[in-house]
Amino acid sequence: MVLNIRIAGRIWLGLLLAALVSSCGVISRNEPAEQEVFRAPTQAVSLTSPPATPTQFATATPISVEFHPTATPVCSDALTFIEDLTIPDGMQVSPGAVLDKRWRVENSGTCNWDESYSIQRTAGQELGAPERLALYPARSGTETMLRIQFIAPEEPGTYRSAWQAYNPLGEAFGDPFYVEFTVSP
Repeated sequence: MVLNIRIAGRIWLGLLLAALVSSCGVISRNEPAEQEVFRAPTQAVSLTSPPATPTQFATATPISVEFHPTATPVCSDALTFIEDLTIPDGMQVSPGAVLDKRWRVENSGTCNWDESYSIQRTAGQELGAPERLALYPARSGTETMLRIQFIAPEEPGTYRSAWQAYNPLGEAFGDPFYVEFTVSP
């Protein structure tokens, strides 16, 4: 109620000032300065109706605005294995050979991979590679190449090292991928 009276009072004061300004005498620039006439604002005001009272104005009703936070859309992590680019499965290698294994994969999820994504060995031999590597950054829907360097053991036999992608929460996702080769005697 106090707010409505203040608003009405300010509106009435604004109307009164506008009437005063518009009814004041205007100085003509063609007349000499001695003939300028000044009229006091009390003589210039002529209101034909009594000033408005606060009850003549619409009352303001407070608007209740509710803000509901929206959740950040959740994206989904996915990796699709496409093909081996080097070292086909079962390839014969020499003991102690350095193997440069590359895979073509697709970020088939809706999340973009950044530096917080990784690939980790999940099974098989270490073969000289670290347990965890950064997953090459890739935008959703794009293909990328993964690369790991392995060292073939000195002993003859068949070796396999399996890997999986992990999101920032440490959750595995997507197709697993692996290297498999045979060390010849």
